[in-house]
Amino acid sequence: MFSLEIISLVLVAIINTMIAWIIASQSWQVAVNRYFVLAASFVVLWSVGTLALIAGDTSLVVHAGTVLFLVAPMYLIFFLSLFAAVFPARRGRSLTPINILFAVVTIVASLAIISSPDSLIVEVASHGNGNVVTVDPLWYGIYSVFFTFAFSVTFSEFILRMKHFRGYQRKQMAYVLAGTFAAAALSTVTNLLLPVFGQSSLIWLGPTWTLFYVVTVSISIVKHQLFDIRLAAVRSVAYLGVLLTLSIVYYVIAYVLSVFILGVQATDTISISPLNIFLALILAFLFQPIKHFFDRVTNDIFYRDSYNSEEFFARLSILLSSTVELRGLLERAAEQIASTFKAEQAFFFLYYENETLHHMSAGTRRHSRLPVYDARLLDEYAGNGQDKVFLTDLLDNTTVRRMLVSHGISLVMPLRNGEKIMGYVLLGDHRSRSYTKRDLNVLTTISNELVIAIQNALSLHEVKELNATLQQRIDVATRQLRASNAQLKHLDEVKDEFMSMASHQLRTPLTSVKGYLSMVLDGDVGKISPQQEKLLTEAFNSSERMVRLIADFLNVSRLQTGKFMIDKSDIELRQIVEQEVRNLTLMAAGRKLTLRLESTDQDIPLRADGAKLREVIMNFIDNAIYYSTADSTIAVKLEKHADYVEFTVHDTGIGVPKEEQSRLFNKFYRATNARKQRPDGTGVGLYLARKVVTAHGGSVIFHSVPGKGSTFGFRIPTKPTRLSR
Repeated sequence: MFSLEIISLVLVAIINTMIAWIIASQSWQVAVNRYFVLAASFVVLWSVGTLALIAGDTSLVVHAGTVLFLVAPMYLIFFLSLFAAVFPARRGRSLTPINILFAVVTIVASLAIISSPDSLIVEVASHGNGNVVTVDPLWYGIYSVFFTFAFSVTFSEFILRMKHFRGYQRKQMAYVLAGTFAAAALSTVTNLLLPVFGQSSLIWLGPTWTLFYVVTVSISIVKHQLFDIRLAAVRSVAYLGVLLTLSIVYYVIAYVLSVFILGVQATDTISISPLNIFLALILAFLFQPIKHFFDRVTNDIFYRDSYNSEEFFARLSILLSSTVELRGLLERAAEQIASTFKAEQAFFFLYYENETLHHMSAGTRRHSRLPVYDARLLDEYAGNGQDKVFLTDLLDNTTVRRMLVSHGISLVMPLRNGEKIMGYVLLGDHRSRSYTKRDLNVLTTISNELVIAIQNALSLHEVKELNATLQQRIDVATRQLRASNAQLKHLDEVKDEFMSMASHQLRTPLTSVKGYLSMVLDGDVGKISPQQEKLLTEAFNSSERMVRLIADFLNVSRLQTGKFMIDKSDIELRQIVEQEVRNLTLMAAGRKLTLRLESTDQDIPLRADGAKLREVIMNFIDNAIYYSTADSTIAVKLEKHADYVEFTVHDTGIGVPKEEQSRLFNKFYRATNARKQRPDGTGVGLYLARKVVTAHGGSVIFHSVPGKGSTFGFRIPTKPTRLSR
């Protein structure tokens, strides 16, 4: 019996010491953890004191044991009451008026007991293998009244606070309350009531009953993440398993080698240094595999709801890179986060465009809706600190904490773009426990990746929003443009009709003017003076230009209306070129220019539209005359090749600016220097020339150096091509 008492008390002391050490080493700063560690420490002192009281063999040991036996449970229940005042939310008002009164009573009573412990325990007599304890019924009864008051305070704290919690926190409280109540009820019987009635042989069971409390707390740690120390506890169990396994393996191997191989008697002491070294090396190799085995076993037992962070990172990275639609991205990311962290809900609250007007909330099904007003409260709190992730239970801002609790939010992670908060990730209660430090670290790791993905999706979302708002305006503008385009087409048709009519109407009188001037110059109406001949020649040339200009406008009109036709016949190109050079020699001489023709002596028969090619040839030579400097030569060259003929006009005039050369053959376009040199030009001659040459299956020749001259011409195939007709 006596050995059972000692073993029980030593076991209680060891277990409570281990739990207190694990909790204190992980999170001593948290009030609920600190109070529990102090309570467990006084359980250890109570066990030691009880052991000294019932087994001490000197008066000093018995006296010390008596003091610890009486005082330690008083402070144990006091710290349990403080623990109940803040558990499980990790924060609370532990120093209420009733707690302060409790503290004063505890300190005063403990000091009185320390000064005179023999007033409660009047005799400790040695009997057999232990001591028999006798208490004073009156004072010990008063001592019992103190615990009645203490239990009332502690359990009322538990019961009153339990109704404010739900989910895993309520389950934590239920386990701890059940264990505490069982230990308190049994201790009341064995350590308070029975000694008053003269039966003190079972006082050693008082500390032992706390094992009920230890068991329920352990279940809450394993199943519901109490104190956030499960990882440390599990790893401690794993390492104890490793050490025990290695010890057994070492002993078995040493025994087998010594007895069966080396022939040492089993009763002899095994002391072989090389063998010990060899065994140590083997155990060194076996340590990691055995450790991994126990890690795996303890994970299977204690971490059924755990997750692989690397796999979570990989899944989330694929999701963020493959989804560009904002709401879909937020909903899928929230589902992934809620599934991984076992959250009852998960959602994003996101600002976009104008922060005062636009926001988006997206997440798991039936998630809470965070009003903008509440989000602004959260902004004020998050903006004052740099917390990457914070838990609702640990918030020191009562207003924000109450707001988050009302929405069922247990965890908040601000999404920061530099110093600016662009939104939040909000998680509800964990389905079976509280969120751990590991959970917070994993969420912090994905914060930047979430921000980048949301920014990309937000940019696309804002573009879509802009497109949606502009669509109506675009439709209106499109209708207006269509109406304007229809009107412009009508005006263009009217213009073409006018140009065609005007061209036909002007050609007849101009032809008459040109004919009469020719007759006067030829002397058909009498001899004219040299001065009159000069003026009449200028008038004839101007009328000739007017006829060509009208012909150009008429051709443009025909192009616009689709009536521009190439009328091919058999022509002799060399004769046409020679005639145009002769006709324009006089005009060139009037500008102090020389026309030089370089042509083959062979005839160049060609099937083409002779009238339109004549206009092209005349246009190229006419432009060279107008844009060349005085006292220079214009070289007109006609060459015949095997399957094409080439005509060029080279001058040493003003040239064409390099940046304007690509637009020179556009309709009505004229180079800047050409408009200054010849303000009355129309810009249709080169446009028509390219149309005519292209219609004959040929290509235009053009080279120019600003300030040094230009070369215009064409190449036309001498054999029929697919484009010629």
